[in-house]
Amino acid sequence: MIDVCNIQVMKPLLAEHGFHFSKAKGQNFLIASWVPQQIAEDAGVDETAGVLEIGPGIGPLTQQLALRAGKVCAVELDFRLKPILAQTVGEFSNLEILWDDVLKQDIPALVKEKFAGLRPMACANLPYYITSPILTALLEAECFESVTVMVQKEVAQRIAAKPGTADYSAFTIFCQYYAEPEILFDVPAGCFMPAPKVTSAVITLRTRKELPWQIDDKDTFFRTVRASFAMRRKTLQNGLASGFPELGKAGAGEVLTECGFDPGVRGEKLGIEEFATIANAIYRRKNHV
Repeated sequence: MIDVCNIQVMKPLLAEHGFHFSKAKGQNFLIASWVPQQIAEDAGVDETAGVLEIGPGIGPLTQQLALRAGKVCAVELDFRLKPILAQTVGEFSNLEILWDDVLKQDIPALVKEKFAGLRPMACANLPYYITSPILTALLEAECFESVTVMVQKEVAQRIAAKPGTADYSAFTIFCQYYAEPEILFDVPAGCFMPAPKVTSAVITLRTRKELPWQIDDKDTFFRTVRASFAMRRKTLQNGLASGFPELGKAGAGEVLTECGFDPGVRGEKLGIEEFATIANAIYRRKNHV
C-alpha cells in the first residue's frame, strides 16, 4: 500500500501526473499518517459499516476507511485525481469512487443503494470553504448513524457550543437538532501540505434516532432560530418581530411572555428546548391551534 502521507513518495507521483494543489478547491492534503488512522478508529468504522467519504483527495483517509469498512463509497469532484487514486487506493475491492459533486447527489438514495445491510456512516476531511453546505446535506439526509468530519477548529467549536457562549449560533442549533456532537481531537496545521493558516479539529456527530423535544412544525422551529440569531445584539422580541412580521413587536412580546420568557432576553441564551417552546407557540398562534 502506497504511503500517501509521505511527501517523498507522493511528490514524484503528483509530478508524474502534472497535479498541482487547487486553492479554489481548498486542497490541503494530509502528510501525518496518524490523523487518518485515528479518524477511522474514532469514527467506529468496522466491517459492519458502509462509509460515504466526501473528497478523498489523494486517498489517506480512503485507505484507512477501506482497510476497516465493509464498503466505502468515495465522492470526488476533481477528475485530475483519477490516475492518482487509481494508484493509491486502486487495490481495494470494497471501494467505489463516484466522480461527481456530492451536493448534486440524492444522498439517502445513494446510501440505500450502496450500503444495504451495513451501518451507514459519513466521513470526510472537508474543504473549509464548503463545510456548512456539506454538513447540512449530510445531516438533512437523515440516513447516517454518525457523521465524522475534519473541519476548522473554530467550526467544530461552533457546532459543539453551549447556550450563552460566544461560539453558540443558529448553525449550532441546526447541527444539535439532528445530532449529538463530540470534538475528538485537534489537527495542527503542520499535518497538511500545503499547511493551512488555522488549526483543524475532528468532530463526530452521532445522529439522533428520535428528537427529545416536542416540535410541532420543523419549518417554524428553524425560522424562529434564524430570526433569533439574525440580529445578535438585539432582544429576542425584536428578532422575532423582524423574522415574523405577521406577529409584530407586540405579538412577539405576547408569545414570549406566554412561554414564560422575559421579552428582553437574547436568543443566544436559550437552548433547543426553549426555542421549541417559542416556535410551538408561534405555530399555534398562526394556525389558531
